[in-house]
Amino acid sequence: MANQQPVISEAEVVEWVREHYQAAAKYLAEEGYIVDVVHLQESRYLAPHVAVWRFTSMDKQAVWIINGDVPTAMVAAKVANDARAVMRHFALQWQLQAETVLQGSSLNEENKSHAEYLIKRAEMVYQATQHDELWASAG
Repeated sequence: MANQQPVISEAEVVEWVREHYQAAAKYLAEEGYIVDVVHLQESRYLAPHVAVWRFTSMDKQAVWIINGDVPTAMVAAKVANDARAVMRHFALQWQLQAETVLQGSSLNEENKSHAEYLIKRAEMVYQATQHDELWASAG
C-alpha cells in the first residue's frame, strides 16, 4: 500500500501555520531574542510537516528557525541563503547528532530511540529539499 499524505483543508493549513509561527516566536523569545521582523518571503512551510522561519530580532540578529514534526532548532541566518539550504543544514546536523549518540558509550534504548527519531526527521526534511517543484518560488 502506498504511503499517502494526509489531506488537510486550507483552513487547517492556515491554523497550522499560525500555531507554528507562534511556536517559533516563542522559541526565539526563550532563547533570549525579541522578534522584530519575520521575513515571510523567505520563510517556507510544508504543512503539516515542517516550517522554516526567517526572523530578525530587535537587536538585528538574523536567524532561521525550523519547527513542525521535527526538532525545533535555530541557526544564524548566515549559515544558509534560503529555506531550502537551511533545511539541508538541519538534516545534516540531525544526522551527525544521531551518529554521535549511536557511537556514544552510554547508548541505551532511550538514546537509540532519540537517534532513530533524528534520522527519520533528517531523511524527511532532506527528501523535501530534493523536490524542485516545492521550491519553484523559493530563492
